[in-house]
Amino acid sequence: MTRTWPRWVTRIVAVVAVAGPAWVLATAWSPVVHGSPLYPGLLGLTALLGLAMLVWSWRRPMSDDGPRGWRLALRLVGYVATLAWVAFLVWLTPFGATEPSLSAMDGTDTVTVEETATQITLSRVDSTTVDGTGVLFQPGARVDARAYVAELTPLAEAGYPVVIIKQPLGIAFTALSRWPDPLREPYVAQWVVAGHSLGGTVAAMQADDHDGDDLGGTAGLILLGSYPADDISESLTVPVLSISASEDGLSTPDKIEASRADLPEDTVFTVIEGASHASFGDYGVQPGDGTPTLGDDEARAQISTAMLDFLATLP
Repeated sequence: MTRTWPRWVTRIVAVVAVAGPAWVLATAWSPVVHGSPLYPGLLGLTALLGLAMLVWSWRRPMSDDGPRGWRLALRLVGYVATLAWVAFLVWLTPFGATEPSLSAMDGTDTVTVEETATQITLSRVDSTTVDGTGVLFQPGARVDARAYVAELTPLAEAGYPVVIIKQPLGIAFTALSRWPDPLREPYVAQWVVAGHSLGGTVAAMQADDHDGDDLGGTAGLILLGSYPADDISESLTVPVLSISASEDGLSTPDKIEASRADLPEDTVFTVIEGASHASFGDYGVQPGDGTPTLGDDEARAQISTAMLDFLATLP
């Protein structure tokens, strides 16, 4: 009896390898193409390999016997690995930016917004800065970098240039080594590192790593619905601001309270009453989050004001 089931399994897996990336692009085209090039590149490569696998399965001559022994085991491992890879790519689908951040990408009369493949830069039209201080921002996991533009525009208007990192695959740990080159950012002498959720965890690591740098080093740390992964209470010497939300279902109030022991003793803790985890950006509802009772506009205004007040206290 002809054993053709491995060929049909190959075809099914190939279709999944094409359909998965196609679904991501169809449902999240804008945030995908506005993110780091790595993710759309991997989506395209996976779809092409799936298509090639599908064509090969139809053009390969039929045989009476299917693969056996180690060849069959190897093929089964390949099937599982391919399906797991496609599932991972689908899971990486970003939370797309919504209004008013999408409109804020056009800039204002006083702030210009420049978008490249690796970052979004907000700066005053007249290029002035406050004490040469800039803000380096790490988005939350799988969140469109554009989702924070409305919230961070007031900082740029006040004279603090902002660089929002586009993280490869939308995961902050892949951007851990990203640090502005002082030779390419001559208008900034020191950086306040800020981040939301997982981005804040990585921001804390970056702030600690660059604390004490002679040029372009850390001036402060801002955590938005976030906390450090390790104890930096003794190693970090710059001011720290932790802004949390009372209705946050992910970085819960209990987790924020527990993070006090891992942060410097003089860390400033600010709670936005009625805000949730997703209130720190404009990207819609996030699974696992709490239900906010504070309007998005008011939450955004309070968060921006808290950051500006903190920046004004820096030496």
